[in-house]
Amino acid sequence: MALTVLKTRKKGAETGRSLLKKKSDALTIRFRSILYKIQERKSEVGTIMRDASFSLAHAKYAAGEIGPTVVENCSTATFKLRMATDNVAGVKLPIFKRLGDASQVPQELTGLSKGGQQIGKCRDQYLKALEYLVELASLQTAFLTLDEVIRVTNRRVNALEYVVIPRLENTISYIITSLDEMEREEFYRLKKIQDKKKKMIEEKALEVANFLEEQQRQAAMLAPQGFGNVDNDLVV
Repeated sequence: MALTVLKTRKKGAETGRSLLKKKSDALTIRFRSILYKIQERKSEVGTIMRDASFSLAHAKYAAGEIGPTVVENCSTATFKLRMATDNVAGVKLPIFKRLGDASQVPQELTGLSKGGQQIGKCRDQYLKALEYLVELASLQTAFLTLDEVIRVTNRRVNALEYVVIPRLENTISYIITSLDEMEREEFYRLKKIQDKKKKMIEEKALEVANFLEEQQRQAAMLAPQGFGNVDNDLVV
């Protein structure tokens, strides 16, 4: 019974190891894909932020210091996000997406007198930079989440492969060896019992034969002398 339970546990551990290995492989593929995208986006974000900084410098040159005016006009948030999830092999990855689009952002009156075109370009550049930063934040969050999950999954795979399964195999091997040894001992014991019984039967048969021989000898000694030609069996 215990051997059957251990074999069942070993089979379950091997199945779990196989499934976790497949999960780790799938997560690793997605992990490498995200890493490649992060490298690309970082390079693009650097270029976009540089262009946005130049655009801001042009806007300040054309319209003067616009910082206080922009701050006064910012009463509500015009760039909002929502969080969605992407399921990868049972792992939920957070994804940040923008609510609405650029057309829904209200146009401010900053730069109405002068430099309006440069201010509009600056605004578009920074909106584009924000979108790339949001995408980069999503990728990096997914990257960190996958990194942790892959570490945990690999630890479980290694624990099953190098600890749990070998222990079960050693236990099963020990039980089988013990059962074989007990079977050999039982066979040897039964053989000794059979030999002992056979010896006892032979001794009993020898005793009976000796007893009969002794009876015949005594009967022969007690037989009458006048019946010398009579067989001993008839006398008995």
